[in-house]
Amino acid sequence: MGRYIIKRVLISLPLLVTISFFSFILNQLSPLDPAEVILHAQGVPNITSELIAETKARLGMDQPLLTRYVQWFVSCLQLDFGNSYVTGKPVWSLLGPAFLNTLKLTLVSVIAIIALSITLGTICALREGKWVDKSVRGIFFLLTSMPSYWLAALIVWYFSVKLDLLPTSGMDTYQSYILPVTVITISFAGIYFRIIRSSMLSNLNEDYVLYGRACGLPESKITLHLLRNSLQVAISVFGMAIPVILGSTVVVENLFVWPGLGTLSVKSILSRDFPIIQAYVLVLAAAFVIFNTFSDIVNAALNPKLRKDH
Repeated sequence: MGRYIIKRVLISLPLLVTISFFSFILNQLSPLDPAEVILHAQGVPNITSELIAETKARLGMDQPLLTRYVQWFVSCLQLDFGNSYVTGKPVWSLLGPAFLNTLKLTLVSVIAIIALSITLGTICALREGKWVDKSVRGIFFLLTSMPSYWLAALIVWYFSVKLDLLPTSGMDTYQSYILPVTVITISFAGIYFRIIRSSMLSNLNEDYVLYGRACGLPESKITLHLLRNSLQVAISVFGMAIPVILGSTVVVENLFVWPGLGTLSVKSILSRDFPIIQAYVLVLAAAFVIFNTFSDIVNAALNPKLRKDH
């Protein structure tokens, strides 16, 4: 198992370096000169070529691309992503709190998604083809196909405007989590519960289910065995749920004024704050690689056959 973990980690390192390089050259793809963007953000009225050249020299932008990338990458390993073009503050001082806020929303949503997906997947699998199965799949097909901003608008209108029960913005109390978590859960649970259902249906045809029933085992024990074996297939999917939701909270966070990565990224894009955009892309991409590696390791721990293949 130790060799497998080391191999998976070593495989992910070149991928992380490649991702960091493409994150770094994002500002090179912009038609605007980064030095000019900085001067605009600082409110300089008359931007001359001399000022641009001076800014580039002061910030090291006149050095070769590879040299700047190596310096930036080494700094990123120390959580130093440079300074914001707009505010002049260290990027991590802005990105860190936003990341924690988004992570809180993501973790609560993932717990809700997993609980709802396992419950609905189990019920639908055990009632295959019956009205419960058809109704749940139909309802969630409709809800999942709705755009998240439209679903959020309906929920806000009903629970906040009409019933006046829940706040529509901020993260001051636990009630502030309810609406955004509900939108995210509905958007993703419709996908994940189908995976649980499909996996359980395939396991229902296995010999151990037939033998268990023939031996008179309680149906509850058989269901628990079914669920345990089915979850092995879904671990990779659930393991990737955290980075997927981290990267897809932009709409929800902006609708509910949640002070997270999604809100920060939109503001940074509109103001062309390249250091924050670079750090945002790098952090999300690194999260995908790390959680993918982690889910592979967990799968290998549960299924020794995967270790033998490597």
